[in-house]
Amino acid sequence: MKFYEDMASAMENLTKRGAFLTVKNNNVVNTMTIAWGYIGYSWNKPFFVAMVRPQRYTQELIKDAKDYTISIPYSDKMKEALMICGTKSGRHIDKEKEANIKFLPSQKVESPVVDDCDMYYECNIKYIDVLDKEKFPQELKVNYPSDDYHYLYYGEIVECYKK
Repeated sequence: MKFYEDMASAMENLTKRGAFLTVKNNNVVNTMTIAWGYIGYSWNKPFFVAMVRPQRYTQELIKDAKDYTISIPYSDKMKEALMICGTKSGRHIDKEKEANIKFLPSQKVESPVVDDCDMYYECNIKYIDVLDKEKFPQELKVNYPSDDYHYLYYGEIVECYKK
């Protein structure tokens, strides 16, 4: 399917419920809950821009990874799993077991997807940036009381599909 098909539903559910950002680095897999992200078109390619704070375990893995996936549920049946994956660290728990989720092989990248979601984006990392505190708008700095400004991962969408 085209990356922009069902984008309104994907973004609505990302902001209402959250999504799973999953990364595989070597043989280690971790997923975390995200509620912020962007789908767009840059450099003549479709992108999903994922945001990861520096202290997250996912940041340790994704900084040297080649790709990531985004798995978006469209109902509340994954509510508890999203809560666990957003509040507990993969450094200390097995999220697949603890959150009662299952990783499935993706179609085109190494990082898996989370089973039982409704929309999937598979992304190859093309560019990484970090928000610049000095240039960041003052009224939005309330989102960063610990000065832990996000890394931005520009992932070229190489595959997207519905369940």
